[in-house]
Amino acid sequence: MDKDYTRLIKEVKFLKTAYRKADFLDDLPQIALAGRSNCGKSTLINAIINRKNFARVSSKPGYTKSINFILINNSFYLVDLPGFGYAKTSKKLRQIWDKIITDYFNYSKNLKCVLHLIDIRRIITEKDLELINFLDYLRIPEIIVFTKIDKLSKNELNNNLKIFKNKFPNFQYVLTSGLKKIGIYELWEKILDYLKK
Repeated sequence: MDKDYTRLIKEVKFLKTAYRKADFLDDLPQIALAGRSNCGKSTLINAIINRKNFARVSSKPGYTKSINFILINNSFYLVDLPGFGYAKTSKKLRQIWDKIITDYFNYSKNLKCVLHLIDIRRIITEKDLELINFLDYLRIPEIIVFTKIDKLSKNELNNNLKIFKNKFPNFQYVLTSGLKKIGIYELWEKILDYLKK
């Protein structure tokens, strides 16, 4: 069982929704969450901040269309970025989302780390590789956060993890399940480490 991470959370506020660069906040350190649509981001956010329905979990991928700033303990922001790669989204809308995400990465001087969420059942997609390369180009620290590990057997989990390690031997990663609250304390430890840098 995970250590009790809930003691780390004193106060949570949904502070702002941004649809363009002029609306971004940059007054405090930030930890951003990015990932493909339907990767379990909303469920993981709710687990991280220990709230049941703070981030809306939708059955329709691509629900988040803005950048959302969540103030934690009045000391840093969790930044919820729009999910990417959903095939049924129109090309024009995908371009708008791509632009706002790119603007955010280029603009944010207080971005400490990106939590790159990947559904463990899907391993690495082309869109994930694009994000990995883009963050590397901008020299933005990244942690791979595998989600939904409760959906696989132990053997399936180990096999998928082996594929990832063979391709990315030097990447740091965390195995999580937002639903089962697995790996959340370890994730908090990494978040706090990056906030100190």
